[in-house]
Amino acid sequence: MSFEKISYEVAGNIATITFTDPATMNAAGLDTVTELLQAFEQASDEARCTILTGTGRGFCSGANLASGGMDGNAGNSKFDAGKALDSHYHPLIMAMKEHPHPIITAVNGAAAGVGCSIALMGDLIIAADNAYFLQAFRRIGLVPDGGSTYLLPRLIGRARAMEMALMGDKIPADKALEWGLVNMVTSPDDLLATAREKATHLADGPTQALAMIRELIWDSADRNFDSQIHAERIAQRTAGQTSDFSEGVKAFLQKRPAKFTGK
Repeated sequence: MSFEKISYEVAGNIATITFTDPATMNAAGLDTVTELLQAFEQASDEARCTILTGTGRGFCSGANLASGGMDGNAGNSKFDAGKALDSHYHPLIMAMKEHPHPIITAVNGAAAGVGCSIALMGDLIIAADNAYFLQAFRRIGLVPDGGSTYLLPRLIGRARAMEMALMGDKIPADKALEWGLVNMVTSPDDLLATAREKATHLADGPTQALAMIRELIWDSADRNFDSQIHAERIAQRTAGQTSDFSEGVKAFLQKRPAKFTGK
């Protein structure tokens, strides 16, 4: 299908979803979020790794306040600023969490507000050296959303999460790397090439095992130790029944690279 606020392409086993609204620094309005959700659903069936990135000066500048009726309704006792979370943003965040293969977010420029939340949903987060991460909500009298209050303490600890959310300061790429908020930093010119290199490695991997690795690590934050090792045991049984496991063992014994088929 065609999109207006994003682009979508598949090359080999890699899907690339790109914010393409540089006039708003790729603001995530409701129309954009609807398109993103559709693109991730397509990628689920058409690829084995998904890259999410942006064009222009920003990855995503956050919700599109100019088109959301915020100015006329803000402060009204009957206005529900969280309604769009239920209808649009939460389904997108959950679709990314439950995606059947790895997601790489390649962050160029600003990742602000819910755009920061979307960036942090990547299984690998690669930032250009001109990128920054901003919990902008306090600047307009709102609270972090899109899962940020869950993700940030687990990624960088309570103290730094509090600093990002309470102070609302930009966290540049080098500090994000130091804090453990991102996996690596590249030059802007190398950002997509680096993302594609990592995506190729993941797309060529054992698809079902990688899907279960994602699920185990995502769910570990909400489980106790006994529950987690039981989940590992069940996943290992499933992984051990795949053709990719059989190929992996043969390749190891034959001292050659494995050729995984995703089955």
